Amino acid sequence: MGGAEACLIDAVAVLRQARPDWSCAVVLAEDGPLASRAINLGAEVHLLPFPTELARLGDSGETGRAAMAGRLISTAPSVLQYRAQLRRLLSRIKPDVIHTNGFKMHVLGALAKPLGSALVWHIHDYISSRAVMAQLMRRLASRTDTIITNSRHVADDTRDVVGKDAHIVPILNVVDLKEFTPEGTKLDLDALSGLSAADEGAVRVGLVATLAWWKGHRVFLRALSEVPAGVQVRGYYVGGALYRTHAQGSLVALRDFASELGLGDRIGFTGVISEPAAAMRALDAVVHASTEPEPFGRVIVEAMACGKPVITTGLGGAAEIVKLGEFALLIDPTDPATLAAAIAKIARDRDLRHRLGSNGLSTARRYFGRERLARELPPVYEEVLSRVHGTRAAHV
Repeated sequence: MGGAEACLIDAVAVLRQARPDWSCAVVLAEDGPLASRAINLGAEVHLLPFPTELARLGDSGETGRAAMAGRLISTAPSVLQYRAQLRRLLSRIKPDVIHTNGFKMHVLGALAKPLGSALVWHIHDYISSRAVMAQLMRRLASRTDTIITNSRHVADDTRDVVGKDAHIVPILNVVDLKEFTPEGTKLDLDALSGLSAADEGAVRVGLVATLAWWKGHRVFLRALSEVPAGVQVRGYYVGGALYRTHAQGSLVALRDFASELGLGDRIGFTGVISEPAAAMRALDAVVHASTEPEPFGRVIVEAMACGKPVITTGLGGAAEIVKLGEFALLIDPTDPATLAAAIAKIARDRDLRHRLGSNGLSTARRYFGRERLARELPPVYEEVLSRVHGTRAAHV
């Protein structure tokens, strides 16, 4: 699952536990692990698949405004069709609160919500970097009752786009500390990458990310090529394309780039995996190399919860995590040499790895467990319910 999907599962788990008298339905645009996890948590799941054109529609920072506008126009019939289907489904469900979890659903939820339903946008990314989406959400902001953001950094960006009068509540993401923990199985990253076993004593350093263009894959590969030859390091890219939008990069292109750099068996590509915690437990350090400000930086917290030291650019919302403890080495996102130096430092110093990993684990357990979300999320819904319906019970 992607980060926003994992956040949705955290929200469902918290609501089912903290407010068991509330009913919870989840509407998904495609089947997959998110659906099965929601069902296992006791949520009512409805599948309403996106048409192919709508599923592939994306508005990232690399998408030109004219190109995006053209795709939006060509996709308009699918959008209108899906809005009608969603409106009929929501009219049957009759939710007191609609919680939308992605840009497409923010727009569609605002257009399709039934009369009497409150709308909460949960924003996980910067709106201002998406020119067309920013215009749409600015126009539709009056239809939402509350906006949740995953960091204060995203809250500030959202307020700049939709207006200063918007009711915005920043809630930092959490992780499941029963899943992300130092104890448990470890994946064989070499076997998954098709490599022979790493040399004894080699330090395993991995970039865990989707193929979004700004996640720093090429910076990571360049840095590996600049690590001094005497440092025993094997790098891994753990991830792949999770979405069908045009903003995804190419794993083939990354492999070719690694070959051009002469990395050979110093880098392994695992592809998409279903057990990120098991992959992190197999690493000695986790790299977070985003070249643009990170809305939150979920991978950082997951690595911390697994007791792993982190190397990060610390941009955007990630800065709100990094300031909570001494568990990370900070790097310049524009300079692979700083990442190479940090990797070498981590690889050479076992005590440093242990100290940063231990600090990260205690910080994750203190600030990023679902217990905090259980304290912060339900009151947001209760405030909306009180304001819109005059009640505190809900069908979300």
